[in-house]
Amino acid sequence: MRILAIDLGDVRTGLALSDLTGTLTGDAWIVTERDMDRLAATIVQTATERGAERLVLGYPRNMDGTLGPRAEKSEAFKAKLESLTDRPILLWDERRTTAEANNILIDAGRRGKKKKQILDAVAASLILEGYLRSL
Repeated sequence: MRILAIDLGDVRTGLALSDLTGTLTGDAWIVTERDMDRLAATIVQTATERGAERLVLGYPRNMDGTLGPRAEKSEAFKAKLESLTDRPILLWDERRTTAEANNILIDAGRRGKKKKQILDAVAASLILEGYLRSL
């Protein structure tokens, strides 16, 4: 079963897709879209085209476990996705994924604009990897 992970952003949203068995992280890329309705439609279309049976949406909790405005944005986006698809959509605690993705890219020698272009895709991969490990 393929799983699509989503790292929701204001402009760039990272997506990562598992392999057919749902055990390994495969492709990762970004979608640049500010409009949340168009973004939701694009993600559902992508899930259909790529055969994703489940969506895992990053859920940014504060370090103390409380919820802030970013978590509320994820909850609202989950509702948009649910209005467009019957696929299960899970919220996944994404604390520190962007910081970890940033460190991975710095260690790989990516800086500035090059890093910014792929940061969200790497964060989506980390969300997917964490979810797959939990299975």
